Amino acid sequence: MSLVAVRLNVVRPSETKAMTARAAELRDQGTDVITLSQGEPDFDTPSPIREAGIRAILHGRTKYTAVAGIRPLREAIRQSLSRDHGLEYGIDQITVGCGAKQVVFNALFASLNPGDEVVIPTPCWVSYPDMVALAGGKPVLVACDEFHGFKLRPEALEVAITPRTKWLMLNSPSNPTGSVYSRSDLLALAAVLRRHTHVHVLSDDIYEKLTYNVGFATMAAVAPDLYERTLMVNGVSKADAMTGWRVGYGAGPLALIKAMNLIQGQTSSHTSSISQYAAIEALSGGRNHVEEFARAFLERRDLVVAKLNQAKGLSCRVPDGAFYVFPSCAGVIGKRTSDGKVIETDTDFAMYLLDAFAVAVVPGSGFMASPYIRISYASSLEHLTRACDRIIAACAALS
Repeated sequence: MSLVAVRLNVVRPSETKAMTARAAELRDQGTDVITLSQGEPDFDTPSPIREAGIRAILHGRTKYTAVAGIRPLREAIRQSLSRDHGLEYGIDQITVGCGAKQVVFNALFASLNPGDEVVIPTPCWVSYPDMVALAGGKPVLVACDEFHGFKLRPEALEVAITPRTKWLMLNSPSNPTGSVYSRSDLLALAAVLRRHTHVHVLSDDIYEKLTYNVGFATMAAVAPDLYERTLMVNGVSKADAMTGWRVGYGAGPLALIKAMNLIQGQTSSHTSSISQYAAIEALSGGRNHVEEFARAFLERRDLVVAKLNQAKGLSCRVPDGAFYVFPSCAGVIGKRTSDGKVIETDTDFAMYLLDAFAVAVVPGSGFMASPYIRISYASSLEHLTRACDRIIAACAALS
């Protein structure tokens, strides 16, 4: 009898983590690897936030907290949702977890019965389908083509919904494509959802503050009649450069939040008390750094898009948010490397870039879309320039 549970058979290893690990292995061997596979800002956590964490330590804020999070942090979240989106939540409608990832998992685990379906537009974040499967649900993947900006069309949503559908998962701005759902996009989807009152919306807004030349919209604000059917998920990891602090949060229907807290109470309990006090400063301290980060990301985006479109066989659209580009590599499929190996898939191409040119990217297959690669531009202009020049050279070397 195997010690490992059968349920783990549905879980795929994360290709993002795998590529990052392989890059680290090569780097340890002395290779000058440029890693563009990690979805992590290269900025330090801003000083006021770090100082708030230090003050929490010095003032002895190192004890257990409420599972749902300390009240001052939940109040700061409540106020930010009211200020930024005009959405009003009671303090008990808000929960804090160890990153947005845990909040999403708690929501799925708390709500899915065996066989319940979750509609996931693809390309999607690598963890969504596996979290649904681990929670006993069935991921229903809906391919969204590049022509429509990798965004879910209302007619495709209509076809995907069945009597077993429990959730529609929306991630805007998107990981991996950087696509942003506009107000009109969401209104079109809301019109479909109104005809299917059993379907709820899990709105993953973790990249909310990172949009370029477009406005941010979220379903509960755009369609107030769907407020009671929507869980908003967000956090401080991306916009505030706090990935390691592990603070995410959710706001939604009271019964769901209570169920999520019940699960969290029997698993991780609360996130770090110190991180929670730092997050108060992130949400309440003005967030001037967010504009600075966004300007830097915009400059990096434009550099990377321009460079990649010079690479033979690649085609890169301009994303509206997050810090990723998702270029098509269809033009290199079927070509041969200098040692005669045929590039048959986007995974082959990603491994070729890593092993032959020391650039780590993630194949689109990990995000349920091929043939594409995801490149994170959360790195310095110098590193991005060098990496893109290597990618251009790698494509030129194929025959």
